[in-house]
Parts: sequence; structure tokens; C-alpha cells
Amino acid sequence: MTPLVQTFVSHFGEMGSRWGINRTVGQIYALLFVSEHQLNADDIGEKLGISRSNVSIGLKELQSWGLVRLTRIPGDRREYFGSLGDVWEIFRVVAAERRRREVAPTLSVLRESLMANAKNPEDKFAQERMREMHELVDLANNWFDDLQRLSPESMSQLMKMGSKVQKLLSAKDRLFGAGAREGKEVKED
Repeated sequence: MTPLVQTFVSHFGEMGSRWGINRTVGQIYALLFVSEHQLNADDIGEKLGISRSNVSIGLKELQSWGLVRLTRIPGDRREYFGSLGDVWEIFRVVAAERRRREVAPTLSVLRESLMANAKNPEDKFAQERMREMHELVDLANNWFDDLQRLSPESMSQLMKMGSKVQKLLSAKDRLFGAGAREGKEVKED
């Protein structure tokens, strides 16, 4: 690997451990992401200096996330791996998988907790806090559905808007009143 690739792969491995994935899995993914051609497990192990079994485990994890594609070359019995090509598709896949693994179970527990019979003031208070959390997580989850339907170009434009969205909402509030942002009718006396 070139020093440039080595730096990226090492950094991605370190960041991967902070994101909740194995350092080796992060390194494998980073290598596949920056490789011009698909690599087989032996190539990956050689470039990263890791065992064939670690490569195999890492590739299985990346496949379970839907982040790598497996192909075969006619006349070659080995399997070749490459990352998804489009960074927006990678973003969508990672976000959807994190949502499936983290958000969906949290919403499920919150729903069950809200359906439980609160028998004492402590449970009633806890349920009210959980209701607030459920509303926020559910809102974010629904917003994510909307984002998933956007084209990469639209998603990029939305992200570039940044604080301009807040300015737009503030202007709307000044024009129509604060209740308009929450979807409430503003009554005139």
C-alpha cells in the first residue's frame, strides 16, 4: 500500500472501533473502498498483514451490513470483493443498517414500556419521559424515511443548506407566528 492509502486505512480502522465495529473490519472496508480493483481474501490479508481467518470474519461482517459486493472472475475459483461505489449509497446502507440494529429495537422497547400499566408516581414520571423520547426517536425515524427517498443530489443540497434551514424557519415564524411551525392554527383576535 502507498503511504496515502496506509494512512487512510489505519485511520479508518481506529475510527471503526469508535463507531462500534472491529478495527480490522474498518481496515478491510477502507482498503476495499480505495482500491481501484476488487480484491480477494488473500490480497486483503497480504496488504493488511492479517490472517486469512480474520479477513474472512471481517468480510462476512461487511457482507451482513451490505457494504461489500462479492464477484467471481471466470476461470478463477476465488471470490473477489469490492465496496459500494457511490458514497451516497454507502451512507444510505450504513444509516439503514444502524437504524435496523439500534433504532428499531429502541422504539420497540419504548412502545412496550408506554403500554405498561404505570402503577405508581415513579413509573408515571418514567413513562412520561419515555413518551418524550419515543416522540423524538419516532420523528427522527420518520424523517430518515423521507431522506432515504431523496436523490443523492437533493440530499446533498439539503445538507449544504445547513443553518439556512433555521433562518427559513425563523422567517416563517415571524411571518406566520410561532404556532405555524408546529402545525397549529394561529388565532387572530
